Amino acid sequence: MSLTVAVQMDPLETIKIAGDSSFALMLSAQARGHRLFHYAAEDLSYADGRVWAKARPVTVKRVAGDHFTAGDPVALDLGSEADVVLMRQDPPFDLGYITATHLLERIADRTLVVNDPASVRNAPEKILVLDYARFMPPTLVTRSLDEARKFLDQHGEIVVKPLHGNGGKAIFKIGRGDANLSSLIEVFNTAYREPHMLQAFIPDVVSGDKRIILVDGVVAGGINRIPGEGEIRSNLAVGGRAAPTTLTETELEICAALGPELKRRGLVFVGIDVIGGKWLTEINVTSPTGFVGMDAFNGTDTGAMIWDAIEARLAAR
Repeated sequence: MSLTVAVQMDPLETIKIAGDSSFALMLSAQARGHRLFHYAAEDLSYADGRVWAKARPVTVKRVAGDHFTAGDPVALDLGSEADVVLMRQDPPFDLGYITATHLLERIADRTLVVNDPASVRNAPEKILVLDYARFMPPTLVTRSLDEARKFLDQHGEIVVKPLHGNGGKAIFKIGRGDANLSSLIEVFNTAYREPHMLQAFIPDVVSGDKRIILVDGVVAGGINRIPGEGEIRSNLAVGGRAAPTTLTETELEICAALGPELKRRGLVFVGIDVIGGKWLTEINVTSPTGFVGMDAFNGTDTGAMIWDAIEARLAAR
């Protein structure tokens, strides 16, 4: 079947196509004969029960610097003229992001939105994971300096990070007796209104932080992200390097525990992060990445797997 696919994401002009998962999904859709439109979240409008976007029809190709061609923008009615909306803009998960989920939720009974907008809104990366605390390292969510001090005293070395951060930004390691904890909590409390996440530091992170991809609750594979020299952060966006990997028994157990719930919530494309083969730290549902490098190592085609899942959901409606 030929579908009309609207992709809500960041500007196509700025993406790095070699590893961009959204671009790979567009290539895969186009190869199936689907028609592509691109728009940004701020291009959404609502009136009289209709949600539409100022969207450009696009064609894509894997040629760096010449990777897309766009037509003139049109007012695309997402409820009646699109079969699928891919909600793929990058965080921050702020009020703009949340508002986009509310608008797209209004068409979800007519158009398949991936991932499901209500589920994305209700499952921030570092909040949904709390449902699976049995797999997590010791974790504290707080704005309290006193609680942070107690947590540091208990665990000796901890990591402090924004609750709604992304891409490895603003992650700090603090050791016992470190005089910077109070200043750090002060800065975080000034910069963010929400609580912050503190976790016991896992030394195994030097060997990598594994990104595992699940498609409609089924494991597609994983990739190991190894921190750069002098770093604890393994995110590829901050200098980590990708390496092939296999999944441990515990990682498969984690995926089996998460999979059915992710599928039930309409979270078709999810990336989870696991350290040391057993410690679950995040469940990424907003704009997960990582499968391009994984497919290059494994000879797999996760883009096709995602589109198979999308087409199956459409056929079941």
